[in-house]
Amino acid sequence: MMQQYLRIKAQHPQELVFYRMGDFYELFYDDAKKAAELLDVTLTARGKSGGQPIPMAGIPYHAVEGYLARLIKLGESVAICEQIGDPAASKGPVERKVVRIVTPGTVTDEALLNERRDNLLAAAAETGGTYGLALLDLATGRFVVQEVDTLEALAEQVHRHGPAELLVAEDLPLPADIERRPGLRRRAPWEFELETALQLLNRQFGTLNLEAFGCSHMHAAIGAAGCLLQYARDTQRTELPHIRSLQTESGDETVALDSASRRNLEIDQNLSGGDDNTLLSVFDSCKTAMGSRLLRRWLNNPLRQLTTLHNRQTAVAALLQDYRFEPLRDALKPVGDMERILGRLALRSARPRDLARLGQSLAQFPEIQRQLAETDAPLLAELARDIGEWPETVELLQRALVENPPVVIRDGGVIAPGYDAELDELRGISENAGDYLIQLEAREKERTGIPTLKVGYNRVHGYFIEISRGQSDKAPAEYIRRQTLKNAERFITPELKEFEDKALSAKSRALAREKALYEALIDKLNLSLAELQLAAAGVSQLDVLACLAERADNLRLCRPELGTEPGLHIRAGRHPVVEQVLDEPFVANDIELRDDRRMLVITGPNMGGKSTYMRQTALIALLAHVGSYVPADAAKIGLLDRIFTRIGSADDLAGGRSTFMVEMTETANILRNATEHSLVLMDEIGRGTSTYDGLSLAWACAHYLSDQVRAFTLFATHYFELTDLPQQCPLAANIHLDATEHGDDIVFLHRIQEGPASKSYGLQVAKLAGMPGEVLEEAKQRLAALESGAATAAEAVRPEVSPTPPAPQPRPEPASPQQVDLFGAPSHPAVEALEELDPDNLTPRQALEKLYELQKLL
Repeated sequence: MMQQYLRIKAQHPQELVFYRMGDFYELFYDDAKKAAELLDVTLTARGKSGGQPIPMAGIPYHAVEGYLARLIKLGESVAICEQIGDPAASKGPVERKVVRIVTPGTVTDEALLNERRDNLLAAAAETGGTYGLALLDLATGRFVVQEVDTLEALAEQVHRHGPAELLVAEDLPLPADIERRPGLRRRAPWEFELETALQLLNRQFGTLNLEAFGCSHMHAAIGAAGCLLQYARDTQRTELPHIRSLQTESGDETVALDSASRRNLEIDQNLSGGDDNTLLSVFDSCKTAMGSRLLRRWLNNPLRQLTTLHNRQTAVAALLQDYRFEPLRDALKPVGDMERILGRLALRSARPRDLARLGQSLAQFPEIQRQLAETDAPLLAELARDIGEWPETVELLQRALVENPPVVIRDGGVIAPGYDAELDELRGISENAGDYLIQLEAREKERTGIPTLKVGYNRVHGYFIEISRGQSDKAPAEYIRRQTLKNAERFITPELKEFEDKALSAKSRALAREKALYEALIDKLNLSLAELQLAAAGVSQLDVLACLAERADNLRLCRPELGTEPGLHIRAGRHPVVEQVLDEPFVANDIELRDDRRMLVITGPNMGGKSTYMRQTALIALLAHVGSYVPADAAKIGLLDRIFTRIGSADDLAGGRSTFMVEMTETANILRNATEHSLVLMDEIGRGTSTYDGLSLAWACAHYLSDQVRAFTLFATHYFELTDLPQQCPLAANIHLDATEHGDDIVFLHRIQEGPASKSYGLQVAKLAGMPGEVLEEAKQRLAALESGAATAAEAVRPEVSPTPPAPQPRPEPASPQQVDLFGAPSHPAVEALEELDPDNLTPRQALEKLYELQKLL
């Protein structure tokens, strides 16, 4: 047994081998030690090797899914080794082999998956300085490839898709954050070879080349796709008929979002790593799991294709008319996760309840079609055609399956009575054997006239007719003697022999017949696999559109006007997430960005709402590029190519980067990659270093974004010196968040006003935070001392910050800041006297006298 185990383990050194022994999966040696630690199961020993006990741990086979789920969540892979030989016919150990390998990226079992999140397997490759990425959702068959020009762009795409498992060549260098990802698998470079990949892909799709998929020129992506497909085949140990095509993604079609922007906008994950209070959590009211997954993809992959976006908006508008989305959503509610059911069907791992749920889902299609018939949107008509109706398949499944089938086919009880005559007969024999024997005994007594005749059974001789010794001479000629006892004779008849043959094997034959019928049913359904997948995709898209219509109605959203004219014009915009968690009404605000007004310098107090205002602008733009309605009274938005955010502070200790280094890295990425069609959010740039350094960097970044990049920019700052920027940059303007003081307290109005703020209110916010009173009092004294010498008019930025500064101009009233102007330091007689001193020409006595004079001046 151990020799057999070691041969199998040698073929799977990286996986935990679940070795089937009776009712348990056993693990040995290091696998046992690791599993005992990870799964909290008992570590025992069995037998010896080299004089040492062999470590062993086991789990019940019927509870394997729970243990697999825990291991997959920890990033482990498991090789399932089953008994495939017949124990009765085996000499020595029963033959075993690995029937499948379960890895984080290739799981398809319902119990191991999050139903509302894609579970992706990814592969990355590099060819000639171009990086290719392939993505496969094995549970649904969705297969996507794309190429990017830089390693940083590849890392962004990996963060965007968040694959459970990533395959890369051993010689491909990766950024530190990708290198640390769980589920990273290094593979041999030859697995990414182009020619091998082309052969694999063409064989999978039944094509001569990949021209039809628009990716024949994408050599790096094809290499990655080939490695990924072979890995999926190796782990599943079967063909993958549900992978029927290859989608090609292009950066020109989408609005790019880097990892920092995704994190700061909290699209589907909040800053703490959870799912609460995210854009997805507010917008996901989908009725099906596959609709939720599609909505997540849409939010993470906003589009720049006007036709597609307009079609989605028109579909949402049609569903809003007369509240048509409500009965449609009722019809969608019973639909199961058809995408994943069809994936398991293709992999031949579908369970009876999967097929029952598929039948229930298809039975809803006529009602869905009735609801769609009342709408006139082109996209809805297209989806109706894709969805179709499936009366024959529904009838087949309803006729073939019992109403509430068991979880697995193993013990039978799945195929409904009346579906197969042979199965019904076998079941009848097995279930009604006792009745048959009673009837046979009565009939034979009457026919032979022997009152002592009885029908019996034992395990050695099977079924028999027993007649007492005194009556045995009356046995009919067709009775065949089977056994002679002291007081009786036992006989068999041709009829009883036939019944015996059927009865003794009826149960096992019934189970075998049922399994054969079940496999045939799967084969029959797989003939329509492509059409069923198209229908499932149509249902998921319809679910998302109905969800967006419901959200538009309940969240008071408006239809945005999308076009190619640059700018963002939003009237009474709101933050969709903050609005839901606030107890009091949300204060809506306008924003006006156009070709001659591309930067807004935002000032105002902490807690005043600057970050909320900036984020809501980005989320409104993002939702518009998804095809959704947006939280505003009106919105007109020009197509964007990228959305950047630099908000908040965080360090990267594992990567050796300080908070300021992270800030500067993200800022550098924005300055290098933003274009005049990008939306940029910059919050508190330069606060992580000294005041002069930070202010200089903030000014230079804002100046560059406004004059050189010309991106649409929201630039929030507490450096009041930056409010002079509009005097030098014609595309910039000042706005501020309003607040008012009441004694020592502050009231935030959260209202956007034109012009710069007049005060920071930092001490009032510190008081709200619970700062000790003595600290606040000292801070007030220090602030008063600083402000008493502050210049009443700001000077222009020094030449070292801006090479060609204009003449200083007074700041508009009433907004002169009550804060020391660091670029226009206050003049003092003592300072002027110091500047006039020439220490090299002073005697010691003169120097002492000057010191007394300076003291008097102070």
